Amino acid sequence: MNPDQRDAILDSVRYLRNVRPIDPDEIREYVPDQPHPGVVTQTIRESAVELGLSERADGTFVPAPEGPLDASVDRVETFPDGYTRIVEDQLVGEFGAGWPTGESGATLRSRIRAVKESYLQGEDVAYDRLTALAYAIYHLPDYYAVGQYALGPLLADDRLPAQLRVLDIGAGVGGPALGLLDLVCDAGGIVDYHAVEPSAAADVLSELLDETARNAHTTVHRERAEDFEPDGTFDLIVFSNVLDELESPATVLEHYGDALEPDGSILALSPADKRTATGLRTIERAVEDTYTIYAPTVRLWPGETPAGECWSFDRKPDLAAPPFQQRLDDACDDTDHDDGEFRNTDVQYAYSILRRDDATAIEYRPDESRVTTMADADSYVTDRVDVVGIKLSPDLSSGPDANPLFLVGDGSEAIDHFAVLTRESTLNRGLVESQYGDLLSFENALALWNDDEGAYNLVVDAETVVDSVPVP
Repeated sequence: MNPDQRDAILDSVRYLRNVRPIDPDEIREYVPDQPHPGVVTQTIRESAVELGLSERADGTFVPAPEGPLDASVDRVETFPDGYTRIVEDQLVGEFGAGWPTGESGATLRSRIRAVKESYLQGEDVAYDRLTALAYAIYHLPDYYAVGQYALGPLLADDRLPAQLRVLDIGAGVGGPALGLLDLVCDAGGIVDYHAVEPSAAADVLSELLDETARNAHTTVHRERAEDFEPDGTFDLIVFSNVLDELESPATVLEHYGDALEPDGSILALSPADKRTATGLRTIERAVEDTYTIYAPTVRLWPGETPAGECWSFDRKPDLAAPPFQQRLDDACDDTDHDDGEFRNTDVQYAYSILRRDDATAIEYRPDESRVTTMADADSYVTDRVDVVGIKLSPDLSSGPDANPLFLVGDGSEAIDHFAVLTRESTLNRGLVESQYGDLLSFENALALWNDDEGAYNLVVDAETVVDSVPVP
């Protein structure tokens, strides 16, 4: 297509975009030499983000929604069939139809085990083709769910635009990206998505992105996070399971600050294991001079910064195991194999949302005449106290007879605080019924030092009142 035809197509689209749905068959009538409708459609698609157009199922284009994205996440139950098929096709293409069995199945299982061990030990993982496929088998489904759940705080506060521009640093095989793209497109939005991924994982990612909805406009940049120079600014910048692999994560986060829209957000994700989840909080604290901590570890007290270990993570309902995980697990006959070893249905993750506009998910300032800061724990240990804190974990207790236990924080704590429920009542039921990231008030909680854990316990008993604190 020559430039004159392209200009004629786009001029006609601009003229009609607010008049009626744009039909490529009609547009071609206004173009010299009348190019094929497919060429017209592709030309419009290539400029859809710039023009703010959404493509409908019938092939016409209409103005995309403006303002915040109207979406929410209740529960992610399964990994979509379309993506499942692509993963299985890649495995068949690499190893043949019997990929879960024999030498290929054993090789994949060995690589999954090696990758898991490397992550737990904090060792670097080199992403060749085999590692990328093994990672996709084991982690793609649960990270797909994480890619939706982690957006919850931003969606609840209308902080994501319906016309969304996303930069995904270290995108890997694309679990969070696929979840994010499906969420936005299913809600009627459009996405200009840019992935930065230099490894062989980009090959797996590219094929999966081809399956995304028509209003997901995707580009993969095969460059290192430290070297990539963004073009323009983005509403959302994602760092998924990559910051702990960088030599200087705080420097990289600060580097990308200039690529963030003034009202944009950075979403940093990490696995829920202790090393990476606590490491995420360390990185978060290292960039407080550049960013505001939007969620979940909001600093409730002005001028205060936490210093506790803060092994904070969220847990969501399990996914159904996708067929490729089930087949690989069923084919394993190792003597040391535990049933379900290669079915990864848990959805647990740590996250941090950073912004540059001073906004926080909890706009609340405690009344120091009524509650005390967790920073003052040395002065109130063994006393009953009134405090406010954010729920920062699921129930951490082990065993059916153990007391429910939750990490809580107010952004001032020098040492971790845990709320332990020793006697449930109607007055304190809010501790169990509240969600991760909720702000809670504790009235008459008994503060004790837990020498075994090196932390403070806020004992919630029959004399303690725990309520969710409503915030704007």
